[in-house]
Amino acid sequence: MSQSVIRVKNVIKEFKIPHERIDTLREYFIHAFHPKSYEVFLALNNVSFEVRRGEFLSIIGRNGSGKSTLLKIIAHILKPNSGTVIVDGSISPFLELGVGFQAELSGRENVFLYGALLGFSRAEMKRRYDAIVSFAELERFMDQRVKNYSSGMVVRLAFAIAIQAEADIFLVDEVLAVGDIDFQKKCFGVFERLKAEKKTIVFVSHDLSAVRRFSDRVLLFDKGSIKADGVPRDVIALYERS
Repeated sequence: MSQSVIRVKNVIKEFKIPHERIDTLREYFIHAFHPKSYEVFLALNNVSFEVRRGEFLSIIGRNGSGKSTLLKIIAHILKPNSGTVIVDGSISPFLELGVGFQAELSGRENVFLYGALLGFSRAEMKRRYDAIVSFAELERFMDQRVKNYSSGMVVRLAFAIAIQAEADIFLVDEVLAVGDIDFQKKCFGVFERLKAEKKTIVFVSHDLSAVRRFSDRVLLFDKGSIKADGVPRDVIALYERS
């Protein structure tokens, strides 16, 4: 059996949701001496599983079931309230693509900025620049400011940069939700290449056809817990029935 490269054990994650929203300075002073009330939202409830090296694991479930929160914990963007996450290998997170972009800079400038965040030198990004722009199909727009890009253009450029990462583990969250059919086909091509290279992929998506096509195994999340863990056909059927 392949070695496990991600081990999630008894992970609990809670968020505090305040009952009162304070938008003005006046409201802040009015409520400053009153006890603040809030409710606790249990995003992940004692979640445990492992991912084997080279496995393509998909995570499905309704919105708000904890899927994206889990990926952020694996990527060390969020910390769990309790439990442990052990990752053996380098990670490339495809989460909230384009968040690191600077709106006032051009697409060209953001390529080098984003590349630096991924650990690439400027010389390395120069060598990869043409391939990035070609994948994103934004040749005409690279000298425009990113604030003038559509959301789809931002995701295409960010994805084209992110796939340059030479990581062991790829965390992918809903990259297919924004983009046209041609872009989705390119994403599928990337997934096929990464699978052929025996990379480990954790894929969160509502696109069940893509989940069927690529997954070795599927987790079904429901209200912060794992409801099912198994082969794609069975887990997807359970999800569709529910």
